[in-house]
Amino acid sequence: MKSRMLAGTAAVALALVGAILIVFYAQGADQRAMKDMDPTGVLVVTKAVPAGSSFDTVKASVTVQQVPGAAVPKTALKNLDDSAGKVAAVDLVPGEQLLSERLVSPADAKTSGAIKVPSGMQEVTFELEPKRIVGGRIDVGDHVGIALNFKEGADKSKAGAETTQLTLRKVLVTAVQRAPQATAKPTDGTNPQDTTLPEGSLMITVAVNDIDSSKIIFTSINGELWLTKEPLDAQDNGGFIARKDTVYK
Repeated sequence: MKSRMLAGTAAVALALVGAILIVFYAQGADQRAMKDMDPTGVLVVTKAVPAGSSFDTVKASVTVQQVPGAAVPKTALKNLDDSAGKVAAVDLVPGEQLLSERLVSPADAKTSGAIKVPSGMQEVTFELEPKRIVGGRIDVGDHVGIALNFKEGADKSKAGAETTQLTLRKVLVTAVQRAPQATAKPTDGTNPQDTTLPEGSLMITVAVNDIDSSKIIFTSINGELWLTKEPLDAQDNGGFIARKDTVYK
């Protein structure tokens, strides 16, 4: 009886060892096959990216993967070192290699119509001074948070108290219009290294639903708008309403 049990146990152990060896052999075969294919590290899209998305969104949605050299197009990107400030010219699909021609400047994206209004959304435009738009460093394809501020308050529980809330989140910017600069070398404020103070106001157009459009219009008339630059992977910790009795908490 004991000998049969030992034999059965040994058979199971041998089967497990055999299965493990097969797995390791298969993995080794895959590695050897990949080595023979001259693998190359390229950027591959891991999350869907809508056309017009900002550089930060694209960067957060790709990763370097090893691909057989024969399957790598000449324009495939291995890094984003030379792509800062560009936007997605077309929709990027998970699994595809990121090609250089799929990233263009915001101006080229606007000209080519790459910035599409998402289905069901509408566009609304408002005018703000640069200090309320991240120093004017907002461009087509960026996503922004829109804070609504009311000096007379908008919180029923604290009638009359000034209130501010970052109400609209990750809103797509579809157009930016800037006044001509008076300096000899005009700047648009999009270069993070540029310390030149932008002049005049900016017209910002965003894509929102009908309800949020009404909120923007109402606040533009009766309150104040303030924008943050908010990439799609930015944290959202809830709808905090800032008042004098809550701002320090």
